[in-house]
Amino acid sequence: MKYFRQFLAVLVSWCLFGVQANFAQTMSQPPQAAEQSAEQLQQLVAPIALYPDALVAQILPAATYPEQIVEAAKWMEEHKGLQGDQLAKEVDAQPWDPSVKALTQFPAVLANMKQNLAWTSELGDVYMNQQQDAAQAIQTMRQRAKQAGNLNSTPQEKVKSEGQTIIIEPAQPDIVYVPAYDPWLVYGAPLGVFPGWYPYPGLFLDGPGIDFGLGFGIGFFAGFGWGWHHWDCDWHHDWHHHGWVVHDRHSYISHSTTIVNRNNFRSGRTNFNRGDSSRGFSGRHEPGVSRGPSGMQSGAFGGYTHGGIASGNASRGQSSFGGYHGGGFGGGGYHGGGFGGGGFHGGGGRR
Repeated sequence: MKYFRQFLAVLVSWCLFGVQANFAQTMSQPPQAAEQSAEQLQQLVAPIALYPDALVAQILPAATYPEQIVEAAKWMEEHKGLQGDQLAKEVDAQPWDPSVKALTQFPAVLANMKQNLAWTSELGDVYMNQQQDAAQAIQTMRQRAKQAGNLNSTPQEKVKSEGQTIIIEPAQPDIVYVPAYDPWLVYGAPLGVFPGWYPYPGLFLDGPGIDFGLGFGIGFFAGFGWGWHHWDCDWHHDWHHHGWVVHDRHSYISHSTTIVNRNNFRSGRTNFNRGDSSRGFSGRHEPGVSRGPSGMQSGAFGGYTHGGIASGNASRGQSSFGGYHGGGFGGGGYHGGGFGGGGFHGGGGRR
């Protein structure tokens, strides 16, 4: 009996040691998430794939800071009276990431990202963990829109091809037009709607084409390092070793602690799973974003947990939400002379 007890004690000790070692190893690893498939990525990038390259370059890293997106959008709402240089200087003084500051040049885009916060955080996750796949998805959607006859050069923007790569740039150096379109119809064969996504007035066109109604003057922001001309997409970069979003001719690396970079994880870094990607948000409920028992908002729609889409979330062949025709904004929109100095310029046109 004595030897049996000794043997049992040793066995229990080894078991506890093994459990402790496994626990430590688990805690040092990032939460594993299934990568998005090509089809899921195409659905995810559809709302922004036809935006000018530099705007895409601002949106993707900014999406890794969903809590700053909320803060910046609310700040813009509260400072509608600021215009021009005064607005630019006030924005520059804020503690946000440069990519988030850049989106204040396009208040409608910023407000849309806040409105569709789960989509935003999912976009940020893909940018952090599937950059090459995200770039390919954007190019695939541009090719589809071009084949459908909906992506061509206009007085508002230039569309040019370099091999299999499609580049989109503003036609005028100081005015950027943000195209309005239905992301589920503009690419030819209808896409399933991203779960819970709904359109923002002025950025959504009820129909299969593209319209240009929102033109934002960017001259006020030219003197700041986060201004329009500092951003671009390098579609021909070696994505395996460098990011393809470029800021001042260098790959732009997000340092967000909200969205986990599973490819470059450090054990000392704070982990946030998808359900906590909006951690720290306070105030009123954001549309389409659920809250947990503690009132904390979840950064993902049901079925989009850790990168996986639940079946049946999207109904195929249906447009998202009718009724929007590029009209006025309820918040963060344009009001004749522009929202917060962003500058609205009419004279768009339906393509």
